[in-house]
Amino acid sequence: MLGTHLAQCSRSLASSSSARAAPLHTSAVLHAVSARNRRSQQTLKANIQRREEIQRQAQQNRPHVVLGHRAGDEAKWQKSDLVQVLVTETEIQGAELPGSDIRTGMLRLPQYFNYGVGAAERETLFDVLPELTVQSQVKVHPDARVVEGMPPPETVVLTRIQGEAALEELYKTGLFARLVDLRNANARGVAYENRKRIVAAFSEPENPNDTGRPEVQAALATYKIRNIWEHLSRCKRDIFSRRSLRRAVHERAKILRYLKRVDEDRYDRVLERLGLERSAVEGELVV
Repeated sequence: MLGTHLAQCSRSLASSSSARAAPLHTSAVLHAVSARNRRSQQTLKANIQRREEIQRQAQQNRPHVVLGHRAGDEAKWQKSDLVQVLVTETEIQGAELPGSDIRTGMLRLPQYFNYGVGAAERETLFDVLPELTVQSQVKVHPDARVVEGMPPPETVVLTRIQGEAALEELYKTGLFARLVDLRNANARGVAYENRKRIVAAFSEPENPNDTGRPEVQAALATYKIRNIWEHLSRCKRDIFSRRSLRRAVHERAKILRYLKRVDEDRYDRVLERLGLERSAVEGELVV
């Protein structure tokens, strides 16, 4: 009797403990943990996508770190002082051909002289030397020589000799003018001319060749960056030029940071003259 009662009590206790442990079954716990992990992963993925979208929009609104302006705002570059200073291959080839016209006696000088021919050299080559050559040709002409015991040459003869020598010298000067035209230079010659123009345009009037001035260095760096960018648009696999472009962009940013630290007003003025925006040269630059 007592044994039977104890057996019934044991079975009732076992059934009640099983009923209480049912909600804590292992599969239910794993299911809850898995659902929580899925929600965490979905939240993390949504946050990453939202962050990437914000970065993408910020990158779209940010000016190009190489060109210095936003997409579609090419007018900012075209209106800059730097563009007005530069001479392009199209302008050089479109200029009037230099030369001379014997019938009218007119001499056409090149619109763009080759590098190394400045104002002083032009005066010497096209004003002083032709006149001296004409005078020397008149002196050595047989009909213009003064012979002892003979009457001096007539004025009409001297005028004729001088006119013939002047026409010959005009023809030779016209040929020489074609030689010193900038259209005969290679790409390095055109770049030299443009660099010379940049230095003169961005220097102070009292010091027209101040190559150490930050504005001049920033303008030269911008010109170099533009040239490399145009080259890379044609030769996209030129790894060396891409590396040079990256160095030039960071070099320009370094120069402009120094100028901003020294004088922020000059910094703003040079950005306007170069067609650049602040956000294109400040912060992290990824080329």
